[in-house]
Amino acid sequence: MTGTVPRHTDVEGVDGGVGLTALLVAAARAIETHRPDSLAQDAYAEHFVRAAPACADWPVRIQQVPAGDGNPLWGRFARYFGLRTRVLDDFLLRSVRTGPRQVVLLGAGLDTRAFRLDWPPGCRVFEIDRAGVLEFKHQVLTDLAATPKAERVPVPVDLRADWVTALTTVGFDSAAPSVWLAEGLLFYLPGPAETYLIDMVDRLTTEGSALAFEAKLEKDLLVYRDSPIYTATREQTGIDLLHLFDKGPRPDSAGALTAKGWSALMYTPFDFTRRYRRGPLPEPNDALEGNRWVFAHKPRP
Repeated sequence: MTGTVPRHTDVEGVDGGVGLTALLVAAARAIETHRPDSLAQDAYAEHFVRAAPACADWPVRIQQVPAGDGNPLWGRFARYFGLRTRVLDDFLLRSVRTGPRQVVLLGAGLDTRAFRLDWPPGCRVFEIDRAGVLEFKHQVLTDLAATPKAERVPVPVDLRADWVTALTTVGFDSAAPSVWLAEGLLFYLPGPAETYLIDMVDRLTTEGSALAFEAKLEKDLLVYRDSPIYTATREQTGIDLLHLFDKGPRPDSAGALTAKGWSALMYTPFDFTRRYRRGPLPEPNDALEGNRWVFAHKPRP
């Protein structure tokens, strides 16, 4: 493979920075799991939350939130993460049913899809993330005696480093079709790192492969600094998402894939709220307004 590998110097686990956002999403999945009208089930999620001192007092059920669904973070934002989980679960299962048996989770975080989805025989799930995050996940799941439903291959590497070599070294086959997922990842990466990632996904995939990712379209993220979702997240968890998001210009990754011969469809989360009849709808000063979910396919000849 060719290309310039973006460099970095910071390393962290789940106890701070971007790692802490993985626990935020896990708490949201736990809340979603226990809803009577749940869109996605993740029995492991609350165990991650309870295992990390940084979030020991976070809720894992909506009944533990004084304002319930009226809370912008644990109500509306958590419901967003529940919807996203369901939509991307459906994408992955639909994609592997067309033939691919390699699944790559980019920035896997505390994703438990290898354990909770019903994969077809022969699937391998590669989980790429920083070593500290994968070690924390491994310890929690080992304590629960969790058993994966597909072959699970952890790939401990930062996506701002040489993840391509790390992935191919543990058995990823670029000559076979694959399915890729970048869930809640790209807006934390510098623009050049995102461009590199998309370029490498294209080079590592053959016809019949698929990719889903989440993007943000805002030119100025700080426009939404005082939005209810970001404000509640800062005040209730100490996580300043806008501080963690990269502030540089975002590349048009959907356009780049289209130029490389992929088909790419872009949706708003609200499209799926209407489809599933659950999830957030637009509101004033909405931090979700610029969020887009992109589904790309590399067509067979």
